[in-house]
Amino acid sequence: MGWEPYTEVTSLSKAQGETISVAGWVETVRAHGKVAFLLVRDGTGTVQCVVARQVVTDVAWTAVAGLGAECTVEVRGEVKPDARAPGGYELAVLDLRVLGTSVEYPIQPKEHGTEFLMDHRHLWLRSTTQRAVLRVRAEVMQAAQDFFYREGFTRIDTPILTSAIGESAGTLFSTDYFGETAYLAQTGQLYVEAACPAFRKVFCLGPTFRAEQSKTRRHLTEFWMLEPEVAFADSNENMALQERVVSYLVGRALERCSEEMEILQRDLTKLSAVAPPFPRLSYSEAVELLRGKGSDIEWGQDLRGSDETRIAEEFTLPVLVHDYPREAKAFYMKENPADPRTVLCNDMIAPEGYGEIIGGSQREDDLTRLRTRIQEEGLPEKAYEWYLDLRRYGSFVHSGFGLGIERTVAWITGRPHVRELIPFPRLMNRLTP
Repeated sequence: MGWEPYTEVTSLSKAQGETISVAGWVETVRAHGKVAFLLVRDGTGTVQCVVARQVVTDVAWTAVAGLGAECTVEVRGEVKPDARAPGGYELAVLDLRVLGTSVEYPIQPKEHGTEFLMDHRHLWLRSTTQRAVLRVRAEVMQAAQDFFYREGFTRIDTPILTSAIGESAGTLFSTDYFGETAYLAQTGQLYVEAACPAFRKVFCLGPTFRAEQSKTRRHLTEFWMLEPEVAFADSNENMALQERVVSYLVGRALERCSEEMEILQRDLTKLSAVAPPFPRLSYSEAVELLRGKGSDIEWGQDLRGSDETRIAEEFTLPVLVHDYPREAKAFYMKENPADPRTVLCNDMIAPEGYGEIIGGSQREDDLTRLRTRIQEEGLPEKAYEWYLDLRRYGSFVHSGFGLGIERTVAWITGRPHVRELIPFPRLMNRLTP
């Protein structure tokens, strides 16, 4: 008898009592006398396959005996309900073929060191936990695009190679660009600002790069950032948008990734309460709070990771810290008219020690002040002439922010390190696989 076109495991409930074929990878094999149990993953889910010696051919039974972890197989059988099986259904096997062998698969069901798992990241991706966190990541990224599409934003894809920096000159990756120096983009912000007069509300979603000498659980040298920009929105409206976006992302993950959250053993109590408004603190209030908790921070210094953790301990929701000193923040942030020592900006700090997940600001729309800030920072003014044009020709109030995908998903999933939240992490000491 011929083999049917492959059925995805997630569709088994629609095929009860039918004979189907499934192709996938063997996760485990257990044999008890003349019955073997295979757990097969096809990328959409896993199914228990029950192989009875008296049912299958000698060739198929011999193939089962030689199976190892991650062998690729084609299984044909009848779909039967079984409440104890993953997904509530199992496959009573009629035939089996090996499509790809796997001898001495490196990752075994035992404790492995972090470096070993990172060296085998291309294989570690197949593990149950890693599949779960990356499914949540995919859902969050899709949710972000859905949110902004619903809100009438236009997606703008921004360049990876650029001559203008967006953050600190000390965290740039540079490369030769046909005799000129180019940098890997730290942010798409300057370019979505340019698109604002064309579309009013825009966003970009893509990889960004920071050559930071950091080995903390919050840092990657290559990470993904969601960056909206809105014309005629001030800093307060910007923070309100951040609250709505983050609440939507958390809600989507809870709604559509319940199985993954269960695999990750994530406590959903606090996540379920995430909704606007979030608590807000001025930078000065944050410094006062921190000093009361024993920090040695001085007014004017940027918040450190330990400071962010201490602040987060006081709240169950993300907290918005706003109006930082101008010296601690980027050149493009709007001077605060109520206190020129500060700029109209904010960071969103996630609960449970995950740190800053958003940095945003109202942008400096005054040409003279923006030029002065570029000069004060010692940046090459020529590289920013096009950016200054945005203030020469129809300047306007506008605001935006950057949301780090990996940190946000780390908080949502409760994972301890951002290296798990991107398929192939890039760290100070890691460029492979």
